Amino acid sequence: MIQSMTGYGKAVAEFSDKKITIEIKSLNSKGLDISSRIAPLYREKEMEIRKQLGLKLKRGKIDFSLWIEVREDVDQAAPINQALLTNYYKQINEISETLNIPLPADWFQILLKMPEVMTKVEIKELSEDEWKVVKATIDEAIEQLIDFRKQEGAALEDKFKGNIHKIQSLLTQIEPFEKERIEKVRERLVEALENNPTVDYDKNRLEQELIYHIERLDVNEEKQRLTNHLDYFIKTMDQEVDQGKKLGFISQEIGREVNTLGSKSNHATMQKIVVQMKDELEQIKEQVLNTL
Repeated sequence: MIQSMTGYGKAVAEFSDKKITIEIKSLNSKGLDISSRIAPLYREKEMEIRKQLGLKLKRGKIDFSLWIEVREDVDQAAPINQALLTNYYKQINEISETLNIPLPADWFQILLKMPEVMTKVEIKELSEDEWKVVKATIDEAIEQLIDFRKQEGAALEDKFKGNIHKIQSLLTQIEPFEKERIEKVRERLVEALENNPTVDYDKNRLEQELIYHIERLDVNEEKQRLTNHLDYFIKTMDQEVDQGKKLGFISQEIGREVNTLGSKSNHATMQKIVVQMKDELEQIKEQVLNTL
């Protein structure tokens, strides 16, 4: 079963006073391209996170975000750094005396606005327990993204099968025109010679040339190879994931055979059928680019 490279996953977890949110988006890309936005506390784990993403997501342009929201309780006010506040108070007094500047009328308004006076207790090191929660949350977001990819992949698979079956149907429509085309080529050449009595020709030699010409226009090999490629495309979709590149290669081979059919057709209706095949194939090529 194939998967799309387009996907989205989001997971949320609680740890202590934090709300941890993981969001992952993916789009099509030739390889694995990860861009990340990670809250400062977890940046030491960035390489591990990238490895975790790469092992499960394989390919695609991955946009990873990890952020936290700290829950602040009403009864848990930020503490005042009394030692720093006292130091600021002494410095302001000294500056006032030295420069003969009046002291402030509202000391608290000035002092509480000084840098680092209102401090907030934060955990500076990532604990093992917290990392386990974060890692599990990342896995949850990845699984959501993979589920999204599978749903998109199922829609792609239905579309591919429709395109392939259409090409197969068009291929069968060529057969009656193929026989008619060869007979018309024969009749046209014979008629041209018979209408010109001044030309002397060897009928055996003419027959040999007709056979040679008709063999050059024969498309049985192209039809057989095209049929094989179409069947192989369907079988490949039923294999394990990560078949996008292989499907791309097969679609190129399908294109070669369709182009050869077009160049050999030498018949207006056959050429119209080939154009329809090319239209179906172009739709396949566009969607293959988004297939994992």
